[in-house]
Amino acid sequence: MMMRLIAAITFIVSHLIVTDVQAKNISLSVDYIRGEGDVEGIKLAGQYHTNWVKQYLEHAELYFETSLNFWEYGAENNRDTNFVFAISPVILYPLTNNLSYDLFVEFGIGFSLLTEREFAGKDVGSHYQFEDRLGIVWRYGNQRQHQVAVRYFHYSNAGLSHPNPGLDFISLSYTKRLF
Repeated sequence: MMMRLIAAITFIVSHLIVTDVQAKNISLSVDYIRGEGDVEGIKLAGQYHTNWVKQYLEHAELYFETSLNFWEYGAENNRDTNFVFAISPVILYPLTNNLSYDLFVEFGIGFSLLTEREFAGKDVGSHYQFEDRLGIVWRYGNQRQHQVAVRYFHYSNAGLSHPNPGLDFISLSYTKRLF
């Protein structure tokens, strides 16, 4: 059941991105993730940018991110791993724009699917989790095609199942916009 859901979501998001490739509204991102205890991971993401939010917030930006995360916890002989598929709408709002860079705050709440319910010594209560994020984004380059971000992520089932201890992460991200 879970694999069918992942396949369906991947197909839908891929279809949306492929049909709009001519608009070049795509970014690719890689994150190094560090979590509570000894949790480490990597996140690979594709981002689809849209102007939809500008009708409500003139200076804001909106993108939809689809990501695949790999988390690892523990010593080499006793490793705990988790794969996470996530899709999140994210809003960026400018703090400043300069001649050589722009600085944004970003926030979003999305949906994620974990392969393992028990991870890093915790039972997170469900394979289905919400992905909350808050970040600072530095965009630079002649066309603002490069981006570095520091983000805080919180994964939780929002009390829809028990237990609900949540998982917290900090990430360092590099993103390249495809024009």
